[in-house]
Amino acid sequence: MSEKKELSLTEKRHTLAHLLAAAVEKLYPDALITIGPVVENGFYYDIAFSEQPSEKDLKKIEKQMKKLINSWIEMKKETVTSKKAKEIFKNNKYKLELIEEIEKRGEEIDLYTSGDFTDLCRGGHCSNPKKDLDMKAFKLVKIAGAYWRSNEKNDMLTRIYGYAFNTKEELDTYMKMLEEAKKRDHRKLGKELDLYVNSETVGSGLPLLTEKGSTIRRILERFIVDEEIKRGYKHVYTQDIAKVDLYKKSGHYPYYKDSMYPPINIDGEEFMLRPMTCPHHFELFLSKSHSYKELPLRYAEIAKLYRYEQSGELSGLMRVRSFNLADAHIFCTGPEQAGSEIHKALDLIEFVADKFNLKMGKDYWYSLSLGDRNEEKKYFKNDIAWNESESILRKVLKNRNCKFIEEKSEAAFYGPKIDVQMKNVLGKEDTAFTVQYDFVMPKRFDLVYTDKDGKKKKCVVIHRSSIGAIERIMAFLIERYAGAFPLWLSPVQIIIIPVSDKFNDYGEKVKETLLKKGFRTELNNDSETLGKRIREAQKEKVPYMLVVGEKEVKLGTVAVRSRETGDEGVLKLEDFILKASKENE
Repeated sequence: MSEKKELSLTEKRHTLAHLLAAAVEKLYPDALITIGPVVENGFYYDIAFSEQPSEKDLKKIEKQMKKLINSWIEMKKETVTSKKAKEIFKNNKYKLELIEEIEKRGEEIDLYTSGDFTDLCRGGHCSNPKKDLDMKAFKLVKIAGAYWRSNEKNDMLTRIYGYAFNTKEELDTYMKMLEEAKKRDHRKLGKELDLYVNSETVGSGLPLLTEKGSTIRRILERFIVDEEIKRGYKHVYTQDIAKVDLYKKSGHYPYYKDSMYPPINIDGEEFMLRPMTCPHHFELFLSKSHSYKELPLRYAEIAKLYRYEQSGELSGLMRVRSFNLADAHIFCTGPEQAGSEIHKALDLIEFVADKFNLKMGKDYWYSLSLGDRNEEKKYFKNDIAWNESESILRKVLKNRNCKFIEEKSEAAFYGPKIDVQMKNVLGKEDTAFTVQYDFVMPKRFDLVYTDKDGKKKKCVVIHRSSIGAIERIMAFLIERYAGAFPLWLSPVQIIIIPVSDKFNDYGEKVKETLLKKGFRTELNNDSETLGKRIREAQKEKVPYMLVVGEKEVKLGTVAVRSRETGDEGVLKLEDFILKASKENE
């Protein structure tokens, strides 16, 4: 999509937000309109209602919007004094608050009028809404609560959301994608497949993994730990809690204080649940002296972290308050070695992505997140170090000949980073994990090594994650596979189904054989019909069902049913094991 087309769509969505507010004023004369910005894929408007509408009323509001559009032949701009603006909106306390803020900033106050509707706005609309808007290319979809100005101390308003595109065909395509996304929603599938549960007594954002969910987590952890050890990482364990002094020393405390949990007073000292692993690994590094011969030194850990997320942002396994991060910190002799280690970290990330059948450029890509020299409160002041480190990361990405974009003012406070961006089932871009260059912490912690000339020199540190937060990657994979995990990742790989009770003993023998071969296997010998048990296994998305009856007992075989291809015929048990082992590998 070209830049011009994107701007045009933004104008259309903005105009539709005004049209929504106008329709609400016609239908609900006592309602107070507030603000209505453009958002990804559409728009919304926050409104204070005396008579609360329901989602059933959205059709009525849409109909009113389509009626009003006939008189919207222009968007007329008028710059007015604050006195006139306050007179026009004298009965709307929300607009008056906005007007006073604009007045304090010394900015012009602009009003836009179309038909008989006037709104306070900065501009960016269609010049002729009746002509420019396709009224079949938008849809009001949801009503939700929202605090005025996103502050929970303010009034609760009603937010009406709408989707909007250039054409009806684009809207229909997006709505179909949403329907598919609903089927794949990890919160829905997590419940249906018995992967995790939430408990109000335990607390919001603290999901409990069931046996099946724990199996997926264990597989992912073993997979990444084993692979990292093969690549020279030293896996360690550090504590979930530390003195606040540690995070003050690292500099994280002022930057991340709002997302940390409050300090805990123990014996007159303040401790915190850790929000990150870095300073713990730094203290481990400082426990003894190091020679240049030891570097690069790679500490890795599946680390339990705790961060405060606002209740409105919590979402299943995707946004939680406690999570396990596949984290690592690499201590290097200097920029040249750091560049090589960043290449190796990206090699690992691409290896992992390949195992999940994710394709570079299609399913994921890189974003080079840069600092802003002018924001000294947000970023550590050292222009030379910023220039050098950003140049190293940019060179790494260019040498890999891969797709990447550059984003200003998205770096960590201690250095630039490479973010791994992935598409979720809605086509939305999320940051899955990062590789970060750090020139600040070595100075704060005095992270030094002895060089070959016998002198002490500062390290460069690379922070990186290989598969990100385990909970988040689980959510991503549940949606990616729609709960139908590949054999190696399925919590239950094989279900054995005896035709009747007479064949339960043989079913048990098959189960024991498969368990000894390392397959996660269950036996369903319930008294239900064969057909119902097969349907149950299909509903649970188990990769293989082995049906056993009189013929199978006599011949030492199993009747194989695959989740993907259905009936695969009868195989000797050892032949099935060979087939499944190859697939598992």
